[in-house]
Amino acid sequence: MANSDLVSIIIPSFNRADCISRTIESALGQTHANVEVIVVDDGSSDDTRAVVLDTFSKDPRVRYEHKKNGGVSSARNHGIRLVKGEYAALLDSDDVWKPFKVELQLACLRAFPDAGMVWSDMTAVNPKGEVISKNYLRTFYSGYTMFSSADLFDRSMPLTKVAPGLAAEVGDRFAWGGEIYGPMILGNLVHTSTVLLRRARLVETGFFDESRRSGEDHEFHLRTCRAGRVAFVDVDTIDYQVGRADALTQPKYGLDLAMNYLNTLTSTLERDRDRIKLPQHIIDKVLADGHAWVAETLVAQGRHDEARPYLLYSLRHTPNQPRLVGMYTTGFLPSRVMKGLVGAYQKLKKTVR
Repeated sequence: MANSDLVSIIIPSFNRADCISRTIESALGQTHANVEVIVVDDGSSDDTRAVVLDTFSKDPRVRYEHKKNGGVSSARNHGIRLVKGEYAALLDSDDVWKPFKVELQLACLRAFPDAGMVWSDMTAVNPKGEVISKNYLRTFYSGYTMFSSADLFDRSMPLTKVAPGLAAEVGDRFAWGGEIYGPMILGNLVHTSTVLLRRARLVETGFFDESRRSGEDHEFHLRTCRAGRVAFVDVDTIDYQVGRADALTQPKYGLDLAMNYLNTLTSTLERDRDRIKLPQHIIDKVLADGHAWVAETLVAQGRHDEARPYLLYSLRHTPNQPRLVGMYTTGFLPSRVMKGLVGAYQKLKKTVR
């Protein structure tokens, strides 16, 4: 098989010995067989090394890399540097690909030759692999509440025409193509484990931002979309595991996530406002929402003084927010009064249960 269709699959992992074999097997079991799997062990303290090497050491398609713990972005970047294929894919170590994923997405990129990246929908499963929800992408990412596929893209094609041999898997669904940089600033639309990139687009996009402990996916995919047109396959191509403990979704990282989103939004608008073809009232609303998100997170941590400027910004742009007005006014109360109000509120909750 020619290297022109080699797909390099990057799997970052930290303490996922219990599920990583299933993930690797799903990458190796693709109907498009010309793949290399780069497993980046980000300093795991469990049996990840033994599991990977004992099971896959004889398969020349699998490469195991161990590195000092540096976070998921660091692990992904390590894998990106090792890519040999003309295409690269990202797969988290607790997710599982459906066998036709790569074949279908390569066909989509052939049908949309100007697209540098393609992503797809996904099925939500629990840690036992039981289906919770199909077509989960639009549930997981709130950005889809603002746009239909026809709003986002300017081209579409029946998937039975894109990949005739996969008619049973794709049914009556469509592939879509377009330039979505503007809509992407409002919130992430792309799920990382569903992504397949041309090598040229990956080189232009660069690496994940290792300074971020959360929100790094949105910022990376935003840069991918900034670089040019992309495509979307409206079919579930992965099983995405939900309900598993994940350090990056813990409450303590909530402020990081909110701040990173707001910083991404503001820096993008400062640099590329002329490229963002969205009405100003939508921009104002999303900026107000971003500031409100940061403010509410700070208030929840008792950091009222730090929250105040974010509250003011949000209220200036969207005044009708009673919850934020309450946060702003109570923020001026002495801490002992605030504690008393919280105590009274908690007692009231118990009374009315």
